[in-house]
Amino acid sequence: MTYSETLEYLYSRLPMFTRIGAAAIKKDLHNTIALCEHLGNPQHKFKTIHIAGTNGKGSTSHMLAAVLQKAGYKTGLYTSPHLKDFRERIRINGEMIPESFVTDFVAQEKELIEDISPSFFEVTVGLAFDYFAKEKVDIAVIETGLGGRLDSTNIITPELSVITNISLDHTNLLGNTIPEIAYEKAGIIKNQIPVVIGERQAETTTVFVDKAAETNSAIIFASDLLHVSDTFRKDTFLITSVYQEHSLLYPELRLDLTGSYQLKNILTVIQSVILLNKIGFEITDEAITSAIANTKGLTGLRGRWDILSEHPLIICDTGHNVAGIKEVMENINATPHDQLHIVIGMLKDKDITTVLQLLPASATYYFCQPDLERAMSAEELSGQAKAFNLKGNIFGSVAEAIGNAKANADPNDLIFIGGSTFVVAEAL
Repeated sequence: MTYSETLEYLYSRLPMFTRIGAAAIKKDLHNTIALCEHLGNPQHKFKTIHIAGTNGKGSTSHMLAAVLQKAGYKTGLYTSPHLKDFRERIRINGEMIPESFVTDFVAQEKELIEDISPSFFEVTVGLAFDYFAKEKVDIAVIETGLGGRLDSTNIITPELSVITNISLDHTNLLGNTIPEIAYEKAGIIKNQIPVVIGERQAETTTVFVDKAAETNSAIIFASDLLHVSDTFRKDTFLITSVYQEHSLLYPELRLDLTGSYQLKNILTVIQSVILLNKIGFEITDEAITSAIANTKGLTGLRGRWDILSEHPLIICDTGHNVAGIKEVMENINATPHDQLHIVIGMLKDKDITTVLQLLPASATYYFCQPDLERAMSAEELSGQAKAFNLKGNIFGSVAEAIGNAKANADPNDLIFIGGSTFVVAEAL
């Protein structure tokens, strides 16, 4: 099969969460274990860092990978979902996995794939681990797909576990309360492996502390020990100073990921690096400052408060749950503009009502739907939005909605594109 035929085989043959939602999730690690045993357990042949969380785990994973790369380590990075190209999920030092490796892997493992019927995500995890092992990476940053305890990535024994934060998302799979979701994410905490928790939250602290005690793992809350101050924006950077209690660690650290929520993620990253240095890694301050200023260039990350053009200013962001949209609205409110235009599409299995409540009635809306089965129709989304006095037109595609927003916007307006990772993927 060609590369495009290989992808079509994977997309059509295997249950895919992106496409069909909860039905694609396998509620145990059986398939992943079987697949990796068949591959010679590649996940044991390189060091890893495991990252979970509701929001921020993607940005944190990319920043940490950039830092390790700048420190001289051959660094694997596994994330999901992809925005434009499937190969974005699997990178070494920022370079995507070659098409030939993907096609060869699927051709070689096709018999097993058809025998055990793994999910799309399970095959992707096996592919990533096999690639990292064969390329002999020094370390790989592994982002969970969903949850933690039963996530396919959870067959690794990492050097460090990281959990960014917890909020309500995927409640149909992970639980209806913050503590229930925290329990699932805490499943990545392993025996005697240290864990960094990005944010201390009242509802989750006990869950994480209890799990760390059960596994005899050192636990550190980054937000307890580090804080930022003197934050401002300059050119294409978010600039902030990072303190450890009263001691200034990083004056005027430049972040090329400029959403205000990155101020939480940067503390998680720096606390993780402090811990990594204590357990034998050698990561200099210069590696940190250089990497954080060039995370997008080093790792290829897109879709996080991503400025697409100016006059009018067009920005997209993948934030899609309540916590994510709250952060997006903070950023919009902090961005000078005249009229606000919002191109929005959402998925049916999200908390749509609560998200719509957070959006401003003063904006002009362009309702659309990304091209996948889980998408809510633009008509239905518009209908639900009317209950919150959100008004606008309905469009047949994301591209059509964006084109219309551009035609209607004046040079000093702001066009925001979001509501779903998949709307952003089509925008890009």
